[in-house]
Amino acid sequence: MNSHSAEGALTPKNTSDEPLIVTLDVGTSSVRTLLFDAQAREMEGFGTQRGYHVATTPDGGVEVEADHLAALSIEALSFIHAQMKTAKLHPAAVACCTFWHNVLGIGADERPTTPVLHLFDTRSAAAARKLAQQFDVRYLHERTGCVLHPSYLPAKLLWLSENRPEAFRATRRWMSFGEYLFLKLFGRAVASTSMVSGSGLWNQNENDYDAVVLSALPIDKGQLTPEREMDEPLKDLRGEYKSQWHGLAGAPWYPALGDGACNNIGSGCHAPDRFALMVGTSGAMRAVIEQPRIEIPDSLWCYRVDRRRFVLGGALSNGGLVFEWMSRTLALPADRQETEKQVAALAPDSHGLTFLPFFAGERSTKWRADARAAVTGMSMNTRPVDLLRAALESVALRFREVYELMTAQLDHTGASSSSSVSASGLSDRGSRQPQASSGVPRDVVASGGALIHSPAWTQMIADALDRPVTLCLEKEASSRGAALLALERLRVISHVRDLPARMGSTLEPVEGHHQAYERALRRQRRLYGKLFEEDETV
Repeated sequence: MNSHSAEGALTPKNTSDEPLIVTLDVGTSSVRTLLFDAQAREMEGFGTQRGYHVATTPDGGVEVEADHLAALSIEALSFIHAQMKTAKLHPAAVACCTFWHNVLGIGADERPTTPVLHLFDTRSAAAARKLAQQFDVRYLHERTGCVLHPSYLPAKLLWLSENRPEAFRATRRWMSFGEYLFLKLFGRAVASTSMVSGSGLWNQNENDYDAVVLSALPIDKGQLTPEREMDEPLKDLRGEYKSQWHGLAGAPWYPALGDGACNNIGSGCHAPDRFALMVGTSGAMRAVIEQPRIEIPDSLWCYRVDRRRFVLGGALSNGGLVFEWMSRTLALPADRQETEKQVAALAPDSHGLTFLPFFAGERSTKWRADARAAVTGMSMNTRPVDLLRAALESVALRFREVYELMTAQLDHTGASSSSSVSASGLSDRGSRQPQASSGVPRDVVASGGALIHSPAWTQMIADALDRPVTLCLEKEASSRGAALLALERLRVISHVRDLPARMGSTLEPVEGHHQAYERALRRQRRLYGKLFEEDETV
């Protein structure tokens, strides 16, 4: 599927010799290529998107074959290369990002020994519990910024060693999908600090693998990308790709970054006083902090954008996934606009339902891999639209929980800074803007297709947070972020803040709606406590 102009219908905005950046974004459901100019503007008519489906198993497995994902990536790169060749354009660099927290094994023959284990794979929950018995969990979190949870590599690797012993013994290297793609294209598996920082194997403040974590795992540090080789761009494509992609050969290819970090940068949220709120298949709320070291709070995760910037926040496994599940299961009308109209017409929390949206388990805030979706309060009068509204509101309430943790922690750490206000002027809007000295952000910026296509859902989040939410107009914020970071490394720009993101309308919280969501949040917390906190099994 091509999400832009049809092949041959190229409409380049700029055909000068200014630096152009090709981006490859491997997300949780599709692979996309785009082209950006030196102002980090997406060039119309270039790029393609290839969708894919992960394989799931009844015991919580979520995986995808590495070679299938690589083939889609190569197809997408070939497509944009052909477009650029027709337009006589050459890139200054290729920038990549992929979904965080994935891993696969590679044998001595450079072939995969395992599928790519997805971040939503929860089969390693028991392995996470086993590791938690060996460590002071808080001490480990302070070092790695990651909890012991199936999302991260320590539990996944231990699970593989116990459940796929032959594949585990045959593995010579453990890597993310982005590293495997580079291995295929260049003959070298190179990682970024950004990607490895979200693995649970990385000491965030030391910028190196964490010896304490590795000591408990049945792997050797030599099976991972060496720290000294990280972030190094590669240029020498293997022969078959060099001959196939003349226009891409010779340009620096930057190792894949974490897509969440790129989303922050691409949506203009490059400082702690602007929270990025993203809803795609999953969801996240994040802030970037540029400083040498960080005190990692108990309740949030902490990874890296690069060697000088941290990204702090919370993540939901259940974002747009909730809308998709409800639409499919309730057989909602195919007309998305009609569904949106019906949902928007309902008053907040007017359905009498209490919903927990944990279809794919829980990450933030309690990190219960075994948590599952639940709904109470249904009656003979409950309609599909009531269930959908309750489900979307429940996701908004989960963001409210993350928001409270982030504002409290940033206030405690003093990370907010008034020096980071961008040229967009967002921070000057209205009297509701807080002072920069508090942990409350000047702006909450929303991105991701799930919110862009649903103003009603975005309004629910603004009401639940009791904060204005501004829509980012950058259609592909993660790709744009990868392009911005490449432009920064090429010294085309001095800092990613030099090119502000385009912003759209701001949705203000509606008077009185916050009180309704406060009541709903109290019910959600009570239901969660009855179902999960009274049962300590994780």
